Amino acid sequence: MKCAVITLSDRAFNNQATDISGKILKDSLINKGYEVEDYLLLPDEKDELKKALIKLSDEKHLDLILTTGGTGLGERDITPEATLEVATKVVPGISELIRYKSLQKTENAALSRGASVVRGKTLIINLPGSPKAVEECFGFIQGILDHAYKMINNSKHQNELYTK
Repeated sequence: MKCAVITLSDRAFNNQATDISGKILKDSLINKGYEVEDYLLLPDEKDELKKALIKLSDEKHLDLILTTGGTGLGERDITPEATLEVATKVVPGISELIRYKSLQKTENAALSRGASVVRGKTLIINLPGSPKAVEECFGFIQGILDHAYKMINNSKHQNELYTK
């Protein structure tokens, strides 16, 4: 699976902080055997994120894009809005799974607004910006990524729950 990681952070973009979460995601993907084709660090700007998501989906034909940051309640937290604006399908169950599992660790997970969508044949998932949360949340979803890829690409897939 060909992937990209996008970190949304004004502070990291302006060299006022280090992007730890994006590096955690990148390393986690590589350790699981995924090809990380792009790693982007962007400011919290909706148009810039939309352009990046469209380019990575439509031109580079990546299979998976994981974003980190910009999912909270702050004025500049625009990641879910930008993601939803480029979507061809919304996949709420992935974000619901992330929030459900995260709520078992902290009630602050209720404040995360991350979205999960498909654009063309690219799955896009918003993850939180905290290094600890991004690592946990990736762990929650990694088991479904291959099945999602097969579904998006109309590959034959079987759900063991429905087979004898």
